[in-house]
Amino acid sequence: MTAMTALQRRAARKARNQSLVDLNLVSLIDVFTILIFFLLANSTEVELLPAHRAVKLPESTAQKAPRETLVVVVSGSEILVQGRKVADLATVAAQADDLIAPLQAELTLLAQRQTVRPDAPAAAITILGDQEIPYRLLRKVMVTAARANFSDVSFAVRRRADL
Repeated sequence: MTAMTALQRRAARKARNQSLVDLNLVSLIDVFTILIFFLLANSTEVELLPAHRAVKLPESTAQKAPRETLVVVVSGSEILVQGRKVADLATVAAQADDLIAPLQAELTLLAQRQTVRPDAPAAAITILGDQEIPYRLLRKVMVTAARANFSDVSFAVRRRADL
């Protein structure tokens, strides 16, 4: 047995402690990041309607999930179509006629722009109406929607918590 010098002992220790597998973590992190984004984007089955702070939806026991349609929001002070204000509720409540002219014009314009998709009917709207809105105002919105050839009208509700 020959005596090893300090330099030889250091080289032997370095060779013994050196790992044989060199793992490139950067490429693994990229793959996992892409996988996580893919799973997050495709894992949600719940379709959410746009929330409006001024609208408190009534509660329901409905189990059917909402489908993607044109959204009309009837809050305590205004009527919005796809987030754009079309009429004041005070003006609509004061008029005797059931037809809301600005709402009909907006719905007609949007109906002309809609692309026909096989999974969504072309003449469907969803009304997000505050639970405190009188029925006569919601009736005016429904009559106006019917006159603009939107025959399939749905009301948005919140699922009751006890289910």
